[in-house]
Amino acid sequence: MSDQSRLIDVIEEKLIVIILGAMTLITFANVVARYAFNANILWALELTVFLFAWLVLLGASYAVKKGAHLGVDMLINALPRDARRLMALFAVAICIAFFFLMSKGSWDYWANFANLPATEGRWFPLGFEEKYRDKGWYEVNDIPMVGVLAWMETVFNEGEAYEKIPRLLPYIVLPLSMFLMLYRFCQAAWAVWNSEVDRVVASHEVEEELQDMQQDRQQDDGEKA
Repeated sequence: MSDQSRLIDVIEEKLIVIILGAMTLITFANVVARYAFNANILWALELTVFLFAWLVLLGASYAVKKGAHLGVDMLINALPRDARRLMALFAVAICIAFFFLMSKGSWDYWANFANLPATEGRWFPLGFEEKYRDKGWYEVNDIPMVGVLAWMETVFNEGEAYEKIPRLLPYIVLPLSMFLMLYRFCQAAWAVWNSEVDRVVASHEVEEELQDMQQDRQQDDGEKA
């Protein structure tokens, strides 16, 4: 694995851990505020929803990397290895095409919120649009602006103060996650092409997990004896 790939892996994993921890802390704090102090953290629900979206979308690309997405493998297992590889290549080619289109669509949706041009072309990017409406002034509903992000007012809102955080922040997960999914499926295609694997999804993961647990338990019992 190259240093660049390893760096992307580390960033992806750390983000998932941080997001899950933040969701837990915010939800716990809101519950305490509501039942112990008869108060409410107004922005907690919206922030938790955004974090959950980040967790799902980033987690999906992480699951591709780990081969943890579910799949029906009854037909696959009945085929010889070369046929399984061909079917895996066909499936991953469809996924690459799909997430290429999703990457374009997600960029086009998010770009104007960051005062950036969307791409031209309906299916494939044919350059960037010359005329577009800046939407950097769009805000979320409840999450208040924090001082550390004040620089964004000059960059994206012509110096006007934000009351809530700009929408471009939570929505950036759309192009980010789609590009990551595209990258992960390209990695999967390369692995199948080089005969490292013959499928891109997990099979019988529950049975394998149970077998691993049984082996670990037997080893622990053996060590105690």
